[in-house]
Amino acid sequence: MLTLFGLDVTGGEVGNEVTKRVLVTVLVAAITSTATFFAGRWWGRYKAGRQWHAKEFLDRIIVSLNSFAEGTLKIRTVMERSVEEVFLNRLAVDKVEAAARATTADNPIMPVAKADRWFLLNFVLNAVAEHFVGGNIRQDAGQPVTVVRYALFLTCELVGDERIRKIRAMLVRADVLETFPYPDTMPKLENPWHDTRVATLRKAAELYKKEPDHFLTLEVCV
Repeated sequence: MLTLFGLDVTGGEVGNEVTKRVLVTVLVAAITSTATFFAGRWWGRYKAGRQWHAKEFLDRIIVSLNSFAEGTLKIRTVMERSVEEVFLNRLAVDKVEAAARATTADNPIMPVAKADRWFLLNFVLNAVAEHFVGGNIRQDAGQPVTVVRYALFLTCELVGDERIRKIRAMLVRADVLETFPYPDTMPKLENPWHDTRVATLRKAAELYKKEPDHFLTLEVCV
């Protein structure tokens, strides 16, 4: 009696047939796994190459905090995730990517359909809120906190001479959008290409007054 992969295989023709079937099954599984692995690597490299040459990185979303301090625009990353991690629905991901591709240098705010705005922004708000829950707990415990009201919105700027395109969710104080301090002048910039962000914030300030449903409000306790 021969034991092969946990099976008892008898001698003779029956045993040979069973052995062949087991070996063929194992071989097919090994070949399939290997082919899938290399195909996945090839597709990943191909997709990365296309993104690099097109300068379009639409499979990730960057959430940034935009503030003005002592006359200087400061941009700080709050989080970066894949779009699938934030927009937990394939249709939502498709809508975000389509809106991102529809932006232009002059109109960097994502042209999301009115019926979809709250739902898409709420995905982002839920992901961002996790980073600030500590302040809410302190507030609930009766400890002193400062509450800051931020507006959240989606953009896809074309940045720099190479016109790099990335999906971004931006946080900026609501009162800054209500009375934007640099409607026709430029603040100090930490990097030269941040002039694009000032233009984006100007557009956002205009849109905030006309179509506030492009924004969601997030109260942060610190």
